[in-house]
Amino acid sequence: MSQDSSPISPMSPNAVQRFLFKELNIRGQHIQLQQSWQEMIKDRHYPAAIINLLGELTAMSVLMANGMKHKGRITLQIQGSGPITLLVVDVTHDLKVRGMAKTNKEITTESTLDELLGDGQILMTLENTQTQHHFQSYVPREGETVAEAFETFLSQSEQLPSKIWLAANEHSLGGVMIQKMPETDGHDIDGWERILHLTTTVQNDELTSLPAEALLHRLFHEELLELFDAEEVVYECPKDEERVHNMLKSLGEDEVRKILEEQGQIVIHNEMCNFHMRFEKEDIDALFADKQTTVQ
Repeated sequence: MSQDSSPISPMSPNAVQRFLFKELNIRGQHIQLQQSWQEMIKDRHYPAAIINLLGELTAMSVLMANGMKHKGRITLQIQGSGPITLLVVDVTHDLKVRGMAKTNKEITTESTLDELLGDGQILMTLENTQTQHHFQSYVPREGETVAEAFETFLSQSEQLPSKIWLAANEHSLGGVMIQKMPETDGHDIDGWERILHLTTTVQNDELTSLPAEALLHRLFHEELLELFDAEEVVYECPKDEERVHNMLKSLGEDEVRKILEEQGQIVIHNEMCNFHMRFEKEDIDALFADKQTTVQ
């Protein structure tokens, strides 16, 4: 396996990395997240089924967002009628990721997409923050896994046959995607089938534990492979206090004080970022002090 002329630092356990079979014109990506993934699910106490499904959706979101040509974000969302009622992952153009899941019952023996999500649909939203334009499309729920659904979607939308392998546990998530380019067969008529056959030998524990260079060497050591620079993926879900303050102000002082009187304190829970903000009487007094001063 060869590398390009520029030195490539070892992939961090929180990165996505592109690669190219130079003689075959087949492209691919490898992803593995550890710390950023652990931060995303910290203190959420998700069962294994949610961890696996949310992890696969997170990996897929990053693979889709990597290489965006404009500032913005990709959001993948599944609203289901099964025990998992919501999965949402949000990734920016500079690979800042956040996400969460909601469930309405204890998950026991359910394991397939149909059992976990019911008839839930996968909605992809592409946001261009430069033009303020949003593009939405549904990803067909074909196959029994997140990977199979996106293989069909990418093969149809990009007209590039795509194969995806994803895995996740509470410590790490990982994935590999390969795509056949239009000129692939002209380089080697058997190239795509050969690379596909080699990649199908990958194991879930390899996806979640082996860094890119080690895994790609294990799979493709007899192929000429070019590795590109790894791109770091960071978990970012800031505690936006100003937004919460503005939300309370929008309710009006009378309504806020009424809630405070009824409940003793006001507790705001941000589900996406998994934090609580608590407001006592003195906090509400301070929040509306500027308004009182202005009126006087």
